[in-house]
Amino acid sequence: MEHAEVDAVCLGQTQKYCVERPIYNQELLEGQLHRRERTPQTLRQKIAHSCRCSSKKAKSHLYSFLPILKWLPHYRVREYLLGDIISGISTGVMQLPQGLAYAMLASVPPVFGLYSSFYPVFLYTIFGTSKHISIGTFAVISMMIGGVAVREVPDEVITIGYNSTNVTDTPEYYSDRVTKRVQVAVTLALLTGIIQLCLGLLRFGFVAIYLTEPLVRGFTTAAAVHVFTSQLKYLFGIKTPRYSGPLSVVYSIAAVLSNITMTNIATLVIGLTCIVLLFIGKEINLRFKKQLPVPIPMEIIVELIALGICNSVGSFFQSFSVTCSMSRSLVQESTGGKTQIAGTLSSIMVLVVIVAIGYLFEPLPQTVLAAIVMVNLKGMFKQFGDVTHFWRTSRIELAIWMVAFVASLFLGLDYGLLTAVAFAMITVIYRTQSPQYRILGQIPDTDIYCNVEEYEEVKEYPGIKIFQANASLYFANSESYTSALKKKTGVDPRAILAARKKARKRHAREVKAANKLKKQAVLKLVKSPTNDVEANVKHEIADDELPVNGKFASADASVQDTSPDEYEHFVEPKANIHSLILDFAPVNFVDSVGAKTLKSIIKEYKEVGVCVCIASCSGPVMNELTRLNFFDNTVTREMLFHSIHDAVLACQVKGRSALQAD
Repeated sequence: MEHAEVDAVCLGQTQKYCVERPIYNQELLEGQLHRRERTPQTLRQKIAHSCRCSSKKAKSHLYSFLPILKWLPHYRVREYLLGDIISGISTGVMQLPQGLAYAMLASVPPVFGLYSSFYPVFLYTIFGTSKHISIGTFAVISMMIGGVAVREVPDEVITIGYNSTNVTDTPEYYSDRVTKRVQVAVTLALLTGIIQLCLGLLRFGFVAIYLTEPLVRGFTTAAAVHVFTSQLKYLFGIKTPRYSGPLSVVYSIAAVLSNITMTNIATLVIGLTCIVLLFIGKEINLRFKKQLPVPIPMEIIVELIALGICNSVGSFFQSFSVTCSMSRSLVQESTGGKTQIAGTLSSIMVLVVIVAIGYLFEPLPQTVLAAIVMVNLKGMFKQFGDVTHFWRTSRIELAIWMVAFVASLFLGLDYGLLTAVAFAMITVIYRTQSPQYRILGQIPDTDIYCNVEEYEEVKEYPGIKIFQANASLYFANSESYTSALKKKTGVDPRAILAARKKARKRHAREVKAANKLKKQAVLKLVKSPTNDVEANVKHEIADDELPVNGKFASADASVQDTSPDEYEHFVEPKANIHSLILDFAPVNFVDSVGAKTLKSIIKEYKEVGVCVCIASCSGPVMNELTRLNFFDNTVTREMLFHSIHDAVLACQVKGRSALQAD
């Protein structure tokens, strides 16, 4: 192993590549290349192409709508069946208690949690494509459903028959309230499924990319706090209203604390005992999962079209909204699940419970279900460790996590999620608006260019500055781009032009003053008496040195005789570089404001004798600049180079030519 590493190091040190080619600017490169001819399709042709049908296309669409037709005929029974059976049983024994417990979060009777653990899971086997995820009840979704159900059907007032009453102790009240909340949950599932179907058919799955990992983890951590506080009243055996909306967590905790003296000791003992046993079971599963073929039965993105079908069709069987469960998916994958058959077997287990032994779970105390819910939140509460992780790695991602957590905790899960997404978008704008700027230099004897402030070996070429910004150039950062360019290069064209203007005015004043003194001296000489001694004295005064341009010059030698080149070289302020290269490798797009800014930069630096070049400009950015009419007689494609090294070599040639001309 050591010899292999030594050989690899030696090989890396001896390998070289040598390329000899002309210096390519964009115009020269395009002159040697031949573009492929592409005939743009008309709208009619595009519609005709999309509507054209063939056996291959029909088969592809059928497989995309019914993925089971693609994988089931190729199912390897000997290789997959045992793993799917073990995985299905493992997931099923987790599905049962979670379905019962999460139904309580959704404010519906536990049996509806079992319905939601059977019908959608079975449908996903037919329409889903993922082999490892477990569809079914999920704490966060159930909590959000419960919030809607409680808001639409509150505890305080319910209509019984034709009368309105606030009596909450009658059987009719409970029956009617449960029925209405089930209707709300089922309707919500149907609407959710329809929306997911529409988003899937319209290919809107890309919106999930805006839910970054810090956002999701902060949101789910806040949801875990919501779920935990909602189960405290069941753990203590006290009756409190269920709150939803902003500050619901605060109200729930306050309600529990105000009624803490009414705690049912027996309920609390049972709940705590279940929590301890569940924690022990989870630790055993975690520590000995390799030795255990099936986890101890304590309990335990996705395609929009498949989920839409699961939710919409499942709603007709009185199931509420479902999604992927992270904990069950982990178990299904880790226990050897190979295909969607594992999900089918877990749903069959739930069906057996519903049909055969469901009555055994009817007297299950609510404190036991609360204990199951609380223990299942262990993984989410571990996400508080993200704070230290993001503090070390990225403060912006930490801010996203904190905003998602705090907003979801105090504003509610719905408004909190919207707030977190909006803040995440703002951070993207902030990052592009305030990018990092650097000056690049060459690693000697290579065509590699790095930050001069980061490496000691990196050297700059005399008279050449290479500027790089790790962001696109558009309206939000164009001003900061220009400011950073002037600051990093140390060349401000406006300041130089202003200094030149000031120097010219000062020079003109000095010339005027010198001419005035000369005229006065001549007049004195003309009016002098005929006495030779006095004449000689006056002549000496006229010949005396006069101050010009801050120095003393002879009155006979007028400053106007100074040549323009000498004046510009010795008097006027001048830039200390002759070439400026803008590295456009990190630039993904340029808008009209960015193009105008770039054109202004080229014009301003040209006025002070600095040639601006653009290097490593990608094809899409080049096309955008062309569409924005960036190129004209003054700004040509000769300013654009294929790489930084091409631009540097071209600038060196121009620099030597300028020196020879001087």
